[in-house]
Amino acid sequence: MPRDIITLQCQECKRRNYSTTKNKKTMTERLELKKYCRFCRKHHAHREVK
Repeated sequence: MPRDIITLQCQECKRRNYSTTKNKKTMTERLELKKYCRFCRKHHAHREVK
């Protein structure tokens, strides 16, 4: 199965808020998205963690 489940972590408060999937064969670098953090109550960058 080429798609793996990854977790996204807020870069401000360091809490793990979101989980999603990505294809590791076509996308080797770490995913970074602007998402809403319910703990900070703002939109911040969320980066992929292990």
